[in-house]
Amino acid sequence: MHRYARGGGFTYLGVLILMAIVGIVAVAALQAGAIIQRRMAEEDLLAIGAEFRSALVSYANATPNGQVRYPRSLQDLLKDPRYPNPRRHLRKRYVDPITGKEEWGTVLSPDGSGIMGMYSLSNARPIKIGNFDAAFQNFEGKTSYRDWQFAVVP
Repeated sequence: MHRYARGGGFTYLGVLILMAIVGIVAVAALQAGAIIQRRMAEEDLLAIGAEFRSALVSYANATPNGQVRYPRSLQDLLKDPRYPNPRRHLRKRYVDPITGKEEWGTVLSPDGSGIMGMYSLSNARPIKIGNFDAAFQNFEGKTSYRDWQFAVVP
């Protein structure tokens, strides 16, 4: 009977070691999942930024002579107030995928009369710092999502 009693302690120790290994693997999987989720949010931010940039170009190209070429607010991109019939340059108001809010930072035009760009309000450090598409080459080496400014060059 003594032989069986001593073997129980080794089984218990083995179960404890196994539980520790399972815990470590679970933590590593959660961290990997968080990184993957953040990379997907970065890709969404780039796509949304490109949409905003296209909408700002569309707004500027549709501007009648003598009027301001930049919208006064991002809401003007959803429904252009300069025309009696609805004219939409942006199909919906996007949520910032990094912060999860509808708030965006805005880049004012040189004369301060309108908005010529937008950016995320997150101060977090981006995972992607290089190897951008040609449209986003100026994002190389930026240290914050705030530095990713999607603006129309005047």
